[in-house]
This record gives sequence, structure tokens and C-alpha cells, in this order.
Amino acid sequence: MKTKRTTLFLLALTLTVFLAACSKEDKENQHADMNHNDSHEGMHDMNHSSSGELPKGLKEAVNPKFEVGSKAMIHSDHMEGMEGAEATIVGAFDTTVYTVSYTPVTGGEKVTNHKWVIHEEIKDASDQPYEPGDEVVLEADHMNGMEGAKAIIGSAQQTTVYMVDYSSTTDGEKVTNHKWVTESELSAD
Repeated sequence: MKTKRTTLFLLALTLTVFLAACSKEDKENQHADMNHNDSHEGMHDMNHSSSGELPKGLKEAVNPKFEVGSKAMIHSDHMEGMEGAEATIVGAFDTTVYTVSYTPVTGGEKVTNHKWVIHEEIKDASDQPYEPGDEVVLEADHMNGMEGAKAIIGSAQQTTVYMVDYSSTTDGEKVTNHKWVTESELSAD
């Protein structure tokens, strides 16, 4: 009887240690995911490629620094595999771009400082650009759970934005019609 109790005790102790280790690993993974949201805007849920469909009211840039069809180097790390990739310019548009923070409508962790949402991707957008701290509803679908989410504007900038094609520097995956890269995130070489 004593041997049976000892065996059960050891089994329970082993199970407790195992579950505690799993719980610690889950917490570390959750912490890493939260940091991932902060530094890379939760890009694991990002729709890298898009159909190329443009929001209503978006105006083509009159004199963009990078012409449609030209090549440019991407200098942005808001998505894994972008930094240092050669881009082909698919479209150039003059608009206001925003960084936004929001909680996905599908649930999950808050996404902070997502780059970029443009003025035309905001539901019932006003005639004037929004300012940091303004609350808006997103119509963009760059990430799962983004469309329909309430967001807080973090920053606003009037600039030319580009839709680009490129191959990921990390896995070679071809990305088409990626929305958006700002003019300051591109260079001629």
C-alpha cells in the first residue's frame, strides 16, 4: 500500500512539475507575442499580398519620387523580410498615412503602432486629416481582425505612399500589391 501511495505521489509530483513548466513556456510565448505586436505590429497575422484593389477616393500621385514600374530598395522593418528587399513600384498615391493602435475585432492582443493605414481606409473619413489621439473605425483589411476595429491614431503624415511587389529577404516568398510603404521608406539604391 505504501509503495502504491509513493508511486501516486511521484506521479502527481512529476505531473505538477510538467504542467508548471508548460505554463511558464506559455507565459513566455505570450510575452514574446506581445513584444512582437509592439515591434512588428503583429505581422504574423498580416496579409502580405493584396488584390491590388484601391480604396475609393485615393488619388494617384502627380509627381512621385518613384515612378510606377521602377525599382527601389525598401528600408522598413514593419514586416519580416521587407528590410533590404528590392521593390517594384505598382502604384503611387498622395494621401495622409497613419500609425494606429487597435484591438482586433476577432479578439486577441492589442496591436500598437501599426504601419500604415491611409486616410481612405478609415470608415466615413472626414475631409481633414485626423490627429494623434483621434478615434476612428478602420476599413483596412491588412491584418486579420483589422476591418471594423476601433483605432486610435498614433501619428499622421501627409506623404506619397506606394503599393509594391517584392520578394521576402527571409524566405523568398513573392509579395504582390503590398499596402503601404511610404516614400521615406524607399531609396533608389
